[in-house]
Amino acid sequence: MSGIRWNITLMVSRQQTDGPRTFQSFTLDVDPEEFVLDAIERVWAFQDRSLCFRHACHHSTCGACGMLVNGTEKLTCITPIKSVTQNDAVLKIEPLRNFPVVSDLVVDMGQFYLHMDAARASQVVGLAEACLPFEKEPFESKGKKFERLVDCIECGCCVSACPAAHTSSSYLGPAVLAGIQQSNNQTADINLLEMADHQDGVWRCHSAYECSAVCPSNVDPAWRIMDLRKKIVVHRLKNLFRRKETIQHA
Repeated sequence: MSGIRWNITLMVSRQQTDGPRTFQSFTLDVDPEEFVLDAIERVWAFQDRSLCFRHACHHSTCGACGMLVNGTEKLTCITPIKSVTQNDAVLKIEPLRNFPVVSDLVVDMGQFYLHMDAARASQVVGLAEACLPFEKEPFESKGKKFERLVDCIECGCCVSACPAAHTSSSYLGPAVLAGIQQSNNQTADINLLEMADHQDGVWRCHSAYECSAVCPSNVDPAWRIMDLRKKIVVHRLKNLFRRKETIQHA
């Protein structure tokens, strides 16, 4: 720590499910080298135990602490206070956008995780595989079957920043589409392409690249979506030519 002390005001969003949204202010004495999550935890520990927020690993591997920090999606556990505010200033903390609010800074990401599983980007080994004897090497023998995006921590920041996600609650979203692209690269499964080939799939993306801008793991979901579009177009053309050949030989 730097030994320097700042006095900041933490303005925190408070809301219960579909209830009215308000902001509550907390005055804090902080070291500017501390992280935003440290400030939020201090509010919970010493000023208001009713504050709801998520956190776990504190080193950017779990993705639990994604929030809006002064209007921008951040992992609060690795965001230094000095990078987002200054002495005698306000630090505004809100829940991620484009997700239903459960309580305060906690959002419901259940549907997001289900879509990730449907994209075959499952990180959790099924019970049958987990119970196999070790000598059968269930992980190694099946290659990358259980590997998700190399660096995706499923924090939801990309979905929160995505303008297209704001227009439709049915939109699969950047992380899921990036997961489909990665899974298709590994398996060449056309069912995955068809899962993304619809209005609430790759075609709702407006190429804003906001998702890649806020991704804390450099997954670059926007590039993956563009690559997935190319694969879908190629798949469509192949199907078209196959149908023409079938008609000609009929």
